[in-house]
Amino acid sequence: MTKTELDTYWNAGLTYAAYQAEWERQLTEKPADKEARKMQHYRRYNAERTQMVEAEFVPSDETVAAMASISRAQKWLVLTEDWCGDSAVLLPVAERIARDAEQVDLRILPRDEHLDLMDQYLTNGGRSIPKLIAMDAETGEELFTWGPRSDAAAAKFLELKATGIEKPQVVAGLVDWYAEGGWKTAESELAMLMEANRRG
Repeated sequence: MTKTELDTYWNAGLTYAAYQAEWERQLTEKPADKEARKMQHYRRYNAERTQMVEAEFVPSDETVAAMASISRAQKWLVLTEDWCGDSAVLLPVAERIARDAEQVDLRILPRDEHLDLMDQYLTNGGRSIPKLIAMDAETGEELFTWGPRSDAAAAKFLELKATGIEKPQVVAGLVDWYAEGGWKTAESELAMLMEANRRG
């Protein structure tokens, strides 16, 4: 990604506060049809899960050290949507880390409004979210990507799927795993990626 491209996406992105404000606005709307009612249900449920992670998550000493090791500014772009269950518990972790790291800033891009970028970061051919893209703020060079799930979450999903249960049950099982603290596995992965890409 060129510096100009990075700046274009960055300027189109939402701060976490703006993203949450838009989320709250959509929760006040009256759904027009069955599909809209389903999305509204996901948004409301995800808002509760996000609030739970925000209340519980405190970066570990290892993560704080990784944040402090970054010597050059980074910009993190996150492609996501508020109806995404994985994002509900993973985005707050990334946002808190970015907020506490002096050299990291984060912006959120609604996936469906930025498919040109999303299609450069497919997962097994799919537009899976959340997807975090970390860039060198000065050059636009890609440093690392992360998502749509931690390795542990992806393994749990495959484990549940291998049992032969229907997809809604697989998703419910993953949600339960997140609720039991599985979302915390995102922190260690992001800390390792920051440490590996701290830039001297």
